[in-house]
Formats: sequence, C-alpha cells, structure tokens
Amino acid sequence: MIDFTIPEDAKAVRNKVREFVRSECHPAEEVCTAENFDEVLAGLRAKARAEGLWCPFVPVEHGGMGLGPLANALVQMELGESFLGALSMNTQGPDDATMLTLLEHGTDDQREQYLKPLLNGEKRICYSMTEKAAGADATGMQTTAVLEGDEWVLNGEKWFSSSASVADIAVVMAKTDPDAPRHEQYSTFIVELPNPGYEIVRNIETMQPHTDLGLKLGGSHSEINIENLRVPRDAILGGRGQGFNMGQHRLAYGRLRHGMHNVSMAQRALDLAAEQVVNRTTFGKRLADRQGVRWMLADCAAEIYKARLMLLHIAYKAEHGMDLRQENGIAKVFLANMVHQVVDTALQLHGALGYSHDTPLARWYTGIRSQRLVDGPDEVHRWRTGASVIKAFEEHGTTAGACGGELFD
Repeated sequence: MIDFTIPEDAKAVRNKVREFVRSECHPAEEVCTAENFDEVLAGLRAKARAEGLWCPFVPVEHGGMGLGPLANALVQMELGESFLGALSMNTQGPDDATMLTLLEHGTDDQREQYLKPLLNGEKRICYSMTEKAAGADATGMQTTAVLEGDEWVLNGEKWFSSSASVADIAVVMAKTDPDAPRHEQYSTFIVELPNPGYEIVRNIETMQPHTDLGLKLGGSHSEINIENLRVPRDAILGGRGQGFNMGQHRLAYGRLRHGMHNVSMAQRALDLAAEQVVNRTTFGKRLADRQGVRWMLADCAAEIYKARLMLLHIAYKAEHGMDLRQENGIAKVFLANMVHQVVDTALQLHGALGYSHDTPLARWYTGIRSQRLVDGPDEVHRWRTGASVIKAFEEHGTTAGACGGELFD
C-alpha cells in the first residue's frame, strides 16, 4: 500500500532545501540584475555546494545528491519558489533532463566530454527538437541528417529551442532513416556550440517579454537555422534511430519538473495572497474576513492539495518502477492549469498592486501561460488520456485503472 509517511532522510533534505531557498535565494532575487547575475549565481552555487545541495537527482558517484524520485520531488517543490532556486543547485531545465539522458544513454567518451562540465555547472545545454512544421507531433520533423564519410551533415530548422542563447552544447534531433518505422526514423546528435551550421536566427518574442536578466537566466526560446551542420559519426547519442524514444523519456521528466515547480510557485502565490488579505482593510473590514475572499483562498488550497497528492503518487510509482505514463499526462495538464488559477487568484486579491511589477505575480502570470503548451499542449495529453480510458474499459470492463482507481499497479 502507499505509505504517506515521508522518510526522515527525505524530510531532512526537503527542510534543508526549503531553508536555503528562503534564506539565500529569496534575498538574492532582490539584488540580482543582468549586470551582476554571474556573480550572484556563483555565490549561491558556492553556498549550495558547501551544504551538499547540488544536482539533487544525479547519482552520488557523478557528484550529485543521489535522491530518489520521492525526495527529488519534495526538493523540486521547494526550488520553484525562487527563479534562482533550481539554478542555485544546478537542476534547472532544460539542462536537468538532458543530464539524465546523457547519464542513461551516453557513451563513456560522451559523458566525459559533455556530461562532466554540465554536472560541474561549467556549461549549459539546449534541446532542439521542436519544429514549426511538426508542432506537437514530433514525428513530423523535417530536419535531416545524412552520413557523408565520417561525418553527419544536418539541414533543417528548429523552433522554440529553450535556452539556446546561453547554451554551450545543443542536442539536435534529425531524421536519419526516412524508410524506417515512424518512431525509428530519428536520431539525436550532440553539437558543440558555437557552430557555423547552427545559427540562432532570433529569440522569439512571446507574451512574457524578454528582459536582460531573463536572457541571462536562460529564458529565451530561439528559432534555429541548421545549414550544413557537420558533426562526427560518433556524435549520435543513444544509438541510431533512438531519437524519438529517448526524447519521450527526456520530456517525461521535464513535464514532472515543471509541475513540481508549479506547486511551489502556487504555494508562494497563495502565501502572498494571504499576507495581502490579512493586512488589507477596505470599507472598515479586513479582506480576510470577507466570505468571498475566503472562498477564493479555499479553492486555491484545494488545488494545491490535489497537486501535491498527484506528485506524491507519481513519485511513489517511480520509486517502485511502475508505469506512470497515464498519471504523468493527467498531472501535466492539471498542474499547468492549477498554477494559472492560483496565481490569477492571488493577482486578483492584490488588485492593481498585483497587476503591477511591485510583486512577482504579474511576471509569473505571463510566464505560466506557456505551461499549457510546452512539453505537449493540454489537448494532446487529454486526447491520450481519453484513449487510455477507452482502452481500460475495453480490456477490463471498468475505467478505474485509467483514472487513479488502481493506485498500486
């Protein structure tokens, strides 16, 4: 059965990370600018490493904390409180999921050349899979890779390559075997940057405007032109034809990490809302004493509670090596909508102050809208979830297994 008792060691590391985020990251946010970002981050990372808080999910033998899925989930749910949280411990996206890919699929030489500097926090990496022509259907990619002698030559375009503008390495997916089965046509290549064949055309402007600090943080989403990009024959990561399957594994963790960070952002937003309504008086009465306000807070509390339980259940299944694809898809959609609801409510309770940039709420609000699009839009995940509901009924005569009824297998 599921035991909701958090092991003492996991609780201890969660508390340690919580204290670090609140005592170190929150104050650092107040003074961090584009001009002093490198210095601020280096200071935070030095303190984090001194306290043994580095690469939470990475095995100890590779310099990380070696946390399992449950302990890592608890840690990530604290780090999302600050935009410097994940960066301070070198567990930021998109680097984190690619580190996992290199750990699991990289050769010894690839781990030495590419993984080691990533784990040390010396380099950053981006993942170039998405294309305009393909969108959510990764098997619609048109970028090609052709073997010429001892080199692969890549040509095509990529879209929304997050953090490409700060990356020292790119992982690029391209079609190597057009006549193979649909999910075996693609391979993944490691590319050292800068490279003349990998051109950042522009950082795409979104509803969350670029700032100098945001770009330093890695908050860019780039359009890439790939023209006669040459890489060595052994630059393939994980084997020829394995790009799609490896990419889905990578994205699965990214979806969960987004969700974990969304929980902590939502919690901080609700804390800000509670502080506001307790201290704000209108028409002779505290906002906190008004029934409508309490209902708004109650709805937020319920959403955060459900979100935490979802993540704990998924962590439980991951700890036991169980299939969590259905729960992952459900949680991805729910968590993206949950954080939007809570931040929107907190912003509303702040009134014009929330709409201003005197609190972080307006910035969060414009950023979190992407959560319903990145790593697969809501509609794709809901479509797949619905297909699983139908499959469960056809195979077992009940839909319970597709909607949490079979919690243990």
